[in-house]
Amino acid sequence: MRKLVALPVLSADALSSVAYGPEALLAVLALAGTAGLRYSFPVSGAIVLLMLAVGLSYRQTIRAYPHGGGSYIVAGANLGPMAGLMAAAGLMTDYVLTVAVSVASGVAAITSALPALSPDTVPTGVGVILVLLAGNLRGVRQAGALFAAPTYAFIIAMFALIASGLVRAAGEDFQPRPVPAVAVTESAGLYLIMRAFSSGATAMTGIEAISNAVPAFKPVEWRQARTTLTWMVGLLIALFTGIIVLIHLAGVVPRSKETVLSQLAHFGFGAGWMYVFVQAATAAVLLLAANTAYNDFPRVLSLLARDDYAPRLFMRLGDRLAYSNGIILLSVAAALVYVAFNGQTAALIPLYAVGVFLAFTLSQAGLVVHWWRLRDRHWRKSLLFNALGGLLSSVVFITAGISKFTSGAWAAVVAVCLFLLLTRSIHHHYAAVRASLRLRPHAVELPAHTIVGPSTVPAAPDISPAPRRHATQPETSGENEELPSEIRHLTIVALATLDLAGMRALAYAASLHQPVLALHISLTEQEAKRVRAYWTLWGDHLPLEIVVSPYRATVAPLVHYIEALHRQQPGLTLTVILPEIITRYRRHQVLHSRTAPRLRRALRPLPKIVVTTVPFHV
Repeated sequence: MRKLVALPVLSADALSSVAYGPEALLAVLALAGTAGLRYSFPVSGAIVLLMLAVGLSYRQTIRAYPHGGGSYIVAGANLGPMAGLMAAAGLMTDYVLTVAVSVASGVAAITSALPALSPDTVPTGVGVILVLLAGNLRGVRQAGALFAAPTYAFIIAMFALIASGLVRAAGEDFQPRPVPAVAVTESAGLYLIMRAFSSGATAMTGIEAISNAVPAFKPVEWRQARTTLTWMVGLLIALFTGIIVLIHLAGVVPRSKETVLSQLAHFGFGAGWMYVFVQAATAAVLLLAANTAYNDFPRVLSLLARDDYAPRLFMRLGDRLAYSNGIILLSVAAALVYVAFNGQTAALIPLYAVGVFLAFTLSQAGLVVHWWRLRDRHWRKSLLFNALGGLLSSVVFITAGISKFTSGAWAAVVAVCLFLLLTRSIHHHYAAVRASLRLRPHAVELPAHTIVGPSTVPAAPDISPAPRRHATQPETSGENEELPSEIRHLTIVALATLDLAGMRALAYAASLHQPVLALHISLTEQEAKRVRAYWTLWGDHLPLEIVVSPYRATVAPLVHYIEALHRQQPGLTLTVILPEIITRYRRHQVLHSRTAPRLRRALRPLPKIVVTTVPFHV
């Protein structure tokens, strides 16, 4: 991507957070009345310093990982698997809440302009999530002017709003308007200020997006990415600061029926078309920010599945090259959270900071270790920036966890703990299964020599012509009755990998004393070469056909190959044998492939095709 496209596409989440970050900060300070609102400038100044420090830290992340370095990868590579899982837990929580919070804020922008829709906040938000689900399942991608326009429109709207508000304030000699009376429910102490700081710091969400997408830039990728990150942080600080100043001058406080941005737009533009433009641009960029999670959540989940920390079905790409299962899981989780908190942004914010800053902290700590080990040119400067970013992020994480624990942050902490327990359990199961399926020479030597040796299985399928049917047997328009002597067999063993389960399926197929063909679907040319090398060592006594699937699909190419073979030999009975892992506990079965049922459904319309499985119990 060019910088002009990458900036709005990758910055939508971060920049849109100024629509709810300043309001979340004020909502906490307003609990102490006018006395609490006086702390808005100092707290906002601390948040701006945090933005600057974390932005500089992620510039070092781009330099250290020029091919893309998400928190899961950075923390896992430098701090160990458990730290990587904790970072992944923070990221997954962040992405779910990104969808819920962005949709809630977007709906709030709409209902502020159209109050009649306020009673339908929850159905409207769920409907938006369903639209995002449908669009992403169909392969919608962030690209070009289509996705750049909402972010640029929001930037223009915010700068126009700030400029208009400052011009109006200049006509009043920059005297702040009186603040409406606010009921005092808490004292303006350190605890309240800590809560306000952690709530306002949610304006930094999405700041890591550019460091995750470095390969998407045009050459030189890392330099283009760092420039784009600098622009994003600069815009974020400018917008956040401008909104805070304007709030102070306009004397605005949070209301339940109207957002702070809507009040500022009324202050600057009245109720004219510019007000409508501001609200429409805000809603559009928030919904775009929600859509960014649909790119990142399934990708992180697929990395976890690759490392055996999540069910392998999350590695599966759909026909439109989208991680469909991850997209569905994200939509369900976000919809449940949205409904549980009644679509209220203020109620969702306390959950947000915990996951975001947990991932920030572990990522920056991992980079400190990285620079200490590498010690290349300018390593001290990079280490200092990342140490500062990690320290400040940890302060926000601890502050949010303590100050907002009873307000909802406990749910995020519990979610992280449950995530760690679940992923460790899944990894333990896959390790046990892998040990059970590992090939051992003494286990396959005898079957390879006596059951499936060259003397009993031909080098290629040898299909003889079928005997003629007796002339007196009637023919029908559909499928005819067959005599045993008329059935010609070809057995196809579909192998995902060479292990004991696959060897058992091959041995079973060869024991039927019919022609046997092994079939493997490879996702890349490199994988195909690796499987061929393994086959030469373990299974060269049978013919092997490898089909390369560049679109990373497995079932569809398998079905197409069998259909093509059926069209070439319509009189041939094809028996497709699949190795199947049978687990001791039913709850573990979801962690393994369900290829056989999918294959049966796809091949059911074709006659003379039998799909069977050879179980392997672990």
